Amino acid sequence: HELRDRRVDLADLWPASRARRLGARVAAAADPATALEDAALDLAADTRPPDPLLRPLVTALGAGRPVAAVAGELGLGARQLHRRSLAAFGYGPKTLARILRLQRALRLARSGVPYADTAARAGYADQAHLARDVRELTGLTLGGLLGG
Repeated sequence: HELRDRRVDLADLWPASRARRLGARVAAAADPATALEDAALDLAADTRPPDPLLRPLVTALGAGRPVAAVAGELGLGARQLHRRSLAAFGYGPKTLARILRLQRALRLARSGVPYADTAARAGYADQAHLARDVRELTGLTLGGLLGG
């Protein structure tokens, strides 16, 4: 979370030789995005196990449960839940809930559900609320994001 919304050279975070190896790996790959994802997975495998509450947190928020209710169900206070979310995702649980709601909406819209129905089924107040969230989170319109 300390690096969120910032551009930082990889060499500022890792030893220069390691940063060069990763750069060469990504540059030589047929699909740089996949190579970068593979490198991230390799790095994750070398770190400590994830917080065991993350999966139930994502599941509950992904189902549209309110953050306060989820915190209580997990036996966490609001501050502790916020700290753990920052450490795991780079942002707090309310932002995570917005992102998960947007992902639900995108799945619905991609399957052909009309935007107004998508908004209602994904948990937005209305289609305008969905449109504002899409713009705030992605910088695009819903149609632009979906390629239409």
